[in-house]
Amino acid sequence: MPSGLDRLHDLPRFTGEADDSFKPGLERMHALLDDMGRPERSFPSIHVAGTNGKGSTASMAASILSASGLSVGLHTSPELLHVTERMRVDGVAAPEEWLDAAVRRHAETLNRTAPSFFEATVAFSFLYFAETSVDIAVVEVGLGGRLDATNVLQPLVSIITNIDLEHTNLLGTTLADIAREKAGIVKPNTPCVTGVTQPEALSAIRAIASAQEAPLHVLEEEGALCLRDNGTSIRSDLDLRTPLRTYERLRPALPGRHQHRNAWLAIRAVEIAHPDVKTEEVRDGLRSVAQRAGLRGRMDILSEHPLIIADVAHNASSLSATVDALLPSVRGELRVGLALARDKNCEPIADLLADGDVTVVPLRVVASRLRHLDDLATLLRRRGVRVLAPQTVEGARQQFEQKADAGDALLLTGSHYVVRDAIRPSRSG
Repeated sequence: MPSGLDRLHDLPRFTGEADDSFKPGLERMHALLDDMGRPERSFPSIHVAGTNGKGSTASMAASILSASGLSVGLHTSPELLHVTERMRVDGVAAPEEWLDAAVRRHAETLNRTAPSFFEATVAFSFLYFAETSVDIAVVEVGLGGRLDATNVLQPLVSIITNIDLEHTNLLGTTLADIAREKAGIVKPNTPCVTGVTQPEALSAIRAIASAQEAPLHVLEEEGALCLRDNGTSIRSDLDLRTPLRTYERLRPALPGRHQHRNAWLAIRAVEIAHPDVKTEEVRDGLRSVAQRAGLRGRMDILSEHPLIIADVAHNASSLSATVDALLPSVRGELRVGLALARDKNCEPIADLLADGDVTVVPLRVVASRLRHLDDLATLLRRRGVRVLAPQTVEGARQQFEQKADAGDALLLTGSHYVVRDAIRPSRSG
């Protein structure tokens, strides 16, 4: 008899296109959760949507809440090494034995409701949080917001990190269209915090918040952030003013200046959801996010000599932020090991890499969602990027380590699957 985990992995997975695994709408989620006893109603939550930074913001919020003494559930996706990473409590993934038994216990419900893999993992995350009696959960949206499986929550506060053009075949072709889909998580009379700055997108969010009579907290309209340059562009301190208090010399553990804005969002949301949070708890939560939330893959430094970094950036805006944070530390060549999903707009990424004068190694990664290596190499060369022969992630790393000069750096990026291969416990080609 197949195990529960086998049954779970056999469910259809989203591949970036409107196929059998893409099932917008909440009917199946409600049916699943009804049979499970509505576990999502047993804990308060923070709900996080946006184009980039959702996982980082959710993880920082969870870490701060954990540092304040609460038991905190965290749902993010996709996982890097094991599906149980999608359902963490205080940074620790659910036991495989628990998930296997839970899937077998609810096999009849799965057969009847026919959920996607993502819908099922969201439901089992909520069930795990309920059974472990978390004090609060932080939940990251999978795709969009309005019709996302996570949008059954009635949170204490919602977060919309930022808006960029993504999944335009599913979410809409303008910033306003996409903003309306993301803002579909805003609930009546429930605060929403946003870092969105584009007028078109912010106007759409304001309209939805107003219709829901939901207080909207726009970062720049109620506070200020000041970066302190401490000699390295990868990590630097920040001063932050919010309506609750002023914080000085906060240092997020997640490298890159783009993470400071995510930290601001996380702090402001926690202040609203848990106003008793103390300054030292915020400070502790930001510097211990890997331990308290279990987050990996955000400019993970795999080696310092030579410098090798793995990052889950997967679109032009997120990759630009990563490269901008990394370049000041590169005195020689920047080499980028890259794999991209088929549904990503690759031209802006190629242009970014061409402008940055980097050398790209297309990565041979086992994942059905990824663009074929030959197609990727052809597109990159057509846009003026220097392209080397394809390698596995481990092969690209070994090749770089053998020839790297002082000041060179290797960035492994473009997909969670790349980071998965880069951080596997045992390195093998």
